[in-house]
Amino acid sequence: MSFEPRDYLRHILVEADYLIGRSEGLAFESFSADETLRRAFVRSLEIIGEATKKVPDDFRATHPAVEWRAMAGMRDVLIHDYFGVDFELVWDVVRNRVPELRSQIACILEAQQRMAPTREPPSIK
Repeated sequence: MSFEPRDYLRHILVEADYLIGRSEGLAFESFSADETLRRAFVRSLEIIGEATKKVPDDFRATHPAVEWRAMAGMRDVLIHDYFGVDFELVWDVVRNRVPELRSQIACILEAQQRMAPTREPPSIK
């Protein structure tokens, strides 16, 4: 099955929405004391990074404001350094970088939607 860049962008958006929603009104102390939440946040960041890696380079080049490399790099750090996850860094990324990322990805998806040709539903005979 072949995926389009928008499919990966939707995955990023879903995970960003989860992270923003779950961190809203939450203090770092509560986050750091909740193992399930820590694991969930790490997993969401891994998914964002993995989806980023699947977005073709030419597509990424048309959207240079998005920190594609940083997202992929965060995924690599989390995957390969799982014994030493820095949860202060995870928290900082979720609170300070994910909202901007979410906004950028939503804008890209909205622009694509506006440019997409309207399709007629198939006729039923």
